[in-house]
Amino acid sequence: MQRPTTEGAAGDFVVTHPLDPEDGVITAAARAMASPMKGKLRGIEAREPFDAMMERVLPRDDVTFESDTVGGIPGLWVHPAHGRSDEAILHLHAGWFNLGTAKAFRHLVGHIAARAGASAFIPDYRLAPEHPFPAAVDDVLASYRGLEERGVRRIAVTGDSAGGNLALVLAARVSGDAVSAKAALVGVAALSPVTDLTLSGETYVTRADADPYFTLPQVAELVRSYLGSADPQLPLASPLHGQFSGLPPVRIHVGDDEVLLDDSRSYVERAVAAGTDARLDVWMGMPHGFAGSIGSLKASSQALDAIGMFLTEQLLAGTGPHTAR
Repeated sequence: MQRPTTEGAAGDFVVTHPLDPEDGVITAAARAMASPMKGKLRGIEAREPFDAMMERVLPRDDVTFESDTVGGIPGLWVHPAHGRSDEAILHLHAGWFNLGTAKAFRHLVGHIAARAGASAFIPDYRLAPEHPFPAAVDDVLASYRGLEERGVRRIAVTGDSAGGNLALVLAARVSGDAVSAKAALVGVAALSPVTDLTLSGETYVTRADADPYFTLPQVAELVRSYLGSADPQLPLASPLHGQFSGLPPVRIHVGDDEVLLDDSRSYVERAVAAGTDARLDVWMGMPHGFAGSIGSLKASSQALDAIGMFLTEQLLAGTGPHTAR
């Protein structure tokens, strides 16, 4: 079996995972199946099929779900069999700011929560175009503050795709306002985050054919729906153009066959340059959203295992005895 490799010198924060041959067969079949729909996921009419796709993530039988409102934002708790009362994960779901629900993402988050041994809250932040920028940004901050008000003292933030954008924006906001913090933001883990809404990454061109799902015109339309007339370089819109000093440890996983590859690479490069403990895991041959193919792709389990281990380490670091839920 091929082993992951770490790039040397300035790139020692990047780990490249080779494509498992069996995974290669599965992704090739999935790419052929997805080809007729490439670039067609647009607007609110895509919400129902998008949620249906996420509902197909393999469920776990060792987590439970609980509807709740945290910080005034409705959402869903995912509880593992054994959690700790003073810790929580805040997971921000994908959907290009236009799609997705907490309920649809519960199975994916179940895998993260179970591996980390901590309950996770998924807020139903407001979606564009009905609620454009910065509604989602404000909602996720409200959820974070709501966790603090409930006595949660150690919080990890996770997110995928657009949710990764919101997770990194939130981390910068919280880190910049540490004086008033009632909880410690211990780490951020993101799957294929959208970090640059100027859409200037080179991989929108170099991975245009390899990416089985997205096209630049499609992405640009979704981003316009979210931003409206707002400047895409605003730090609250694009974490790549935001604050990096004072951030907690950051781990990002991305597929090599994604137009969003440069969003991850550029963000981690800037984070490391600013002194942040940041690492990028690049999974060769993997498309956007590969972590959701749990039970099918080996890379999915491996990436989620790595995220779970990171979250566990960060949530437990420097703490004493914990109270089980």
